[in-house]
Amino acid sequence: MTPTITAFAQSPDGGRGLARDMPVRWALEEAGQAYRVRFLSFPALKEPAHRALQPFGQIPTYQEGDLTLFESGAIVLHIAGRPGPLLPAEPNARARAVAWLFAALNTVEPPVFDRSLLQVFEREQPWYAQRLQMVDARIHARLDALAQRLGPADWLDGAFSAGDLMMVAVLRRLHASGILNAYPTLAAYVARGEARPAFRRAFDAQRAAFDAATRENTPPPPA
Repeated sequence: MTPTITAFAQSPDGGRGLARDMPVRWALEEAGQAYRVRFLSFPALKEPAHRALQPFGQIPTYQEGDLTLFESGAIVLHIAGRPGPLLPAEPNARARAVAWLFAALNTVEPPVFDRSLLQVFEREQPWYAQRLQMVDARIHARLDALAQRLGPADWLDGAFSAGDLMMVAVLRRLHASGILNAYPTLAAYVARGEARPAFRRAFDAQRAAFDAATRENTPPPPA
């Protein structure tokens, strides 16, 4: 059965592939799984029909038969749980890949996402510069440890896994900040993830949806 995921009808990420459906799309592409996308407006996210699938009124959701999931990490883990390239078959390696998926979301992403929120909602506040410095220090502490762990390897634990997929998805949020420039090995790690054909397919599909929505919402030029 072909699963259906939800995504923004017009993503606020400006077509940069940062919305939370991106890692889910990427995982589906890596798994060779066809999927459908149901696009939702911002008002539709808060309507009872969507809240029944996602109690917090967010994206993405995942529906396949009688299974409904929310939270991008849970969805990626479900997709990766099938036989395929996203989780190793060897039990200990599989457990380590899952640990890296959780590390991406629970350890690395919080300060990275805090920085994004700070720039959007607190830029005009008198405490902005001090808060930004504090958040950046937290990010650097995480990246220092991550870069040390990665070392010269291509991926975090042997072959590419769902853990790498989610870690790259998180680190991509730092592109605009320039922070990754201080970590050449991590910048190269992200570039390797972005060069994967499955990533490119997922990114292009999300970007095409953004461009189509933008064209629909752009008024025609004056006659």
